[in-house]
Amino acid sequence: MRSSSRVRSWSPPSSAFVGFRFPPEVIVLAVRWYLRFNLSYRDVEELLVERGVEVDHVTVYRWVQRFTPLLADAARFARHCPGDRWFVDETYVKVNGVWKYVYRAVDQHGQVIDVLVSARRDAAAARRFLHRALTTLKVTPSEVVTDAAPAYVRVLEDLVPSAWHHVERHANNPIEADHSQLKHRLRPMRGLCTDRTAQTIIAGHAFLQNLRRGHYELATDAPSATRVAAAFTELTQAI
Repeated sequence: MRSSSRVRSWSPPSSAFVGFRFPPEVIVLAVRWYLRFNLSYRDVEELLVERGVEVDHVTVYRWVQRFTPLLADAARFARHCPGDRWFVDETYVKVNGVWKYVYRAVDQHGQVIDVLVSARRDAAAARRFLHRALTTLKVTPSEVVTDAAPAYVRVLEDLVPSAWHHVERHANNPIEADHSQLKHRLRPMRGLCTDRTAQTIIAGHAFLQNLRRGHYELATDAPSATRVAAAFTELTQAI
């Protein structure tokens, strides 16, 4: 006796915006405003109300946390390959009243390689940060510039033994100067509540920073003044 089998019809993947009361254009606009400008969630709420969209600032917070990683992930296939000279350093931010370290790296072209929020500044955190960056981007730098922190020596010997580890004084100025862009963005915020939310926002800032600096093949035909907005429109359709 032959068993019957059911043929499943193919259906396109569901949009990430299904189930949300507001249209995708409004949600993505709020996320873009928050990541791009020095605004608080309440500021975004006020701007939306002026445009006839009544939404609570808590909802804006939830949109940012939900859609920032999705937009950045959708853009990763259009991301330019990072350069072979990496500048690695740590800065610090306050999360729920406690100072946390933020590992960051940029290449010689100003592209932010990756970011990682960590409770500790040690070899384990440095290893986790560099391993994730190397694995995700699948690029091996020929030179890594750090400060004189001894933790990097063993980590780089293990993960990228072929790279020249450069620790000359002032050589790491590019990443130290780039930290100021992040600090400038975080200043208007009313605090970061958890490590997870801090990671999302700081990674989102890096994503938008790279987008503004032209490190993605997105909205390449749009004028420079509207390129970020056009890129977010493209990404909205992808998620």
